Amino acid sequence: MCGIAGIINKNNTKVNHEDIKLMTDIITHRGPDGEGHFVSENIGFGHRRLAILDLSKAGHQPMIKSDIVLVFNGEIYNYLEIREELEALGEEFNTNTDTEVVIKAYKQWSYECVKKFNGMWAFALFDKNEDKIFISRDRFGIKPFYYFENNSQFYFGSEIKQILPFLTSTKVNKQILYDFLYLSYHHHTENTFFDGIKSLRAGHNMIFDNKTKDIKIEKYYDLKKESKNYKTLDESVNAYKNKFKRAIELRLRSDVKVGTCLSGGLDSSYVAKVASENYESNSRFTAITAKSIDAVNDESHYAKIVADRYNLNWKITEPSKEDFFNSIDDVIYNQEEPFGSPSIIMQYFVMKKAKDEGCIVMLDGQGGDETLLGYERYFIPYLSSIKNPIKRIKEFRKLSKNSKLSLKQLLYYYLYFGIPKIRERYLLKRNNYILKENKMYFNRGLAATFKKSSKDLISLQKKELLEIQLEKLLKFEDRNSMAHSIEARVPFIDYKLVECALAIPAKFKINKGWSKFILRKSYGSDAPSEIVWRKNKFGFEAPTKKWMKEKQFLLQTITESAFLDNIINKESSLKELDDNTLWKLFNIAKWSEKFNVEY
Repeated sequence: MCGIAGIINKNNTKVNHEDIKLMTDIITHRGPDGEGHFVSENIGFGHRRLAILDLSKAGHQPMIKSDIVLVFNGEIYNYLEIREELEALGEEFNTNTDTEVVIKAYKQWSYECVKKFNGMWAFALFDKNEDKIFISRDRFGIKPFYYFENNSQFYFGSEIKQILPFLTSTKVNKQILYDFLYLSYHHHTENTFFDGIKSLRAGHNMIFDNKTKDIKIEKYYDLKKESKNYKTLDESVNAYKNKFKRAIELRLRSDVKVGTCLSGGLDSSYVAKVASENYESNSRFTAITAKSIDAVNDESHYAKIVADRYNLNWKITEPSKEDFFNSIDDVIYNQEEPFGSPSIIMQYFVMKKAKDEGCIVMLDGQGGDETLLGYERYFIPYLSSIKNPIKRIKEFRKLSKNSKLSLKQLLYYYLYFGIPKIRERYLLKRNNYILKENKMYFNRGLAATFKKSSKDLISLQKKELLEIQLEKLLKFEDRNSMAHSIEARVPFIDYKLVECALAIPAKFKINKGWSKFILRKSYGSDAPSEIVWRKNKFGFEAPTKKWMKEKQFLLQTITESAFLDNIINKESSLKELDDNTLWKLFNIAKWSEKFNVEY
């Protein structure tokens, strides 16, 4: 795991080495183990290294092999298998790194090489012979890639803050801002909160032609179901178990200590179980839990059950209200864009604890809900897929019994996600604190995005995996982990595992009213029933009510924000707003101040 930077001068002037160094200095936290720069006329690359594989100097970047220069952030988990294939084709290697594998794979298969990779990545490769820069981002957008261009320059980096020093002004993208306020969407397009700064979308390549200065962006991956037809529950469970085990094995490849995040929920517990069973070490596998100071959403007792059952080296962090307020500025700086929940800060403290425990790589359960129908909103298209009305009613009742939703709440979900006009009216009413002149930014098309997918499970899953849900969660994880120089790995979204999950019939993923039934059955008979058959699940939920009990601090920041003067009606009763809305507004106020953003 690392951080990358780059400048391409379109006017063919020489890149200033100090500019590249500035960009890498800003992301020292992403790579404390080394720094490297490459400047050749109008092209400059920079790199910060977090050493994970081949800790020697052989892994130094930018890596230069004859006519190819590469800066690479991420991991190619199946690099050993690809290396073996390349050696059979005559390629020779000088290092034990996956970085060199990327270069040799490109030499052999050109732009098609990324289809061979199982991993997470964002890289820029300069082919001197072709005079082109090949840029790629992994299938699900685990690793970030931001860029900005004007008439004379093209800048790119792993973080937005690397680009900001080169902008003449820092303005907000108003549409993204209001999509966030109205709909809580903010990673659904290539645009960021910063006007003009874009993100290369997941599963896309970019080709920069240094002769013509043309940019071509192409999608190389479109999520699809595995071709296999799973006919029985046992067949489905066995297939999923085997592919998950392989996903874990690949993500345990490391020359540094590996641990895992453990909330006590179904997903993180299964990661901990399988990882501890396959981790080759003389010491116990480390798991880290964030304990909430609010008993209402504290899951640490569930995490303890898992830790005891699988003999984990269990560590706890319990951030106080003071810890929360003291960390806000740092978290906002590292996240770079506003975020909708203080729970993200709990993850920040988990990664901080991982650093203290010497875990440089951390596994996490991100992606289980999106791939195995864990969210309650998946119930609606699932029920719609049942043609027999009697069976549909029976399943409706089962879902109410074995989920945290009542029959009334299930009906609400159906109306909210299935009828756009109802959703639109609710969202406008809920956000009536926004100035009337800003209602023009309410994105009706985006608000209705669930209309079609609410009746089709695969369509909804694809939308959430590739457009509106997963990428923002991965972004939170990347920033929280890298703030502490930690590499986060997410086995649930191994692309082969995801394609397997999509191929498994819905009736095996939601069964007898239980969501993620496949995963529950994958545990085996030795699993703790308190974990496997849980109905409620919080994750690393923040003790928001306790942390935000004193609302005056938030309200003062909101009312004093000149930036928010353009957005909200401060004459209305802000005290009556719910905690989530207050947090959003507070977060925007702090973010705009931190990055000196203009409206």
